[in-house]
Amino acid sequence: QVQLAESGGGSVQAGGSLRLSCTASGFTYSTYCMGWFRRAPPGKEREGVAAIASAGSTSYADSVKGRFTISKDNTKNTLYLQMNSLKPEDTAMYYCAAVRSYGACAYYYAMEYWGKGTLVTISS
Repeated sequence: QVQLAESGGGSVQAGGSLRLSCTASGFTYSTYCMGWFRRAPPGKEREGVAAIASAGSTSYADSVKGRFTISKDNTKNTLYLQMNSLKPEDTAMYYCAAVRSYGACAYYYAMEYWGKGTLVTISS
């Protein structure tokens, strides 16, 4: 059974940093496209933030490019999202997601598995 569990959310001031983590069970990261998505309150559309392919290439939404870094540790089956220079508009529930893929992967790809999310709140 595939399970994804996010952690690392919290409240910080604008300009600060957070690192999100996502641990997986039931599959191995090395054969999956992994991504981070977010949904800002109240009731906005979920948007892709960043993704990392099985081979390690990355893609980012324009809104976070240069500020966020996605990475993974295949030995630990853990996905990370380093978020720097945070802005109030980054406030959202952040979700880890995965889809089986040996090749192409991008932040706008449809995902198959989802975590329950971790809340990030940025105050001005």
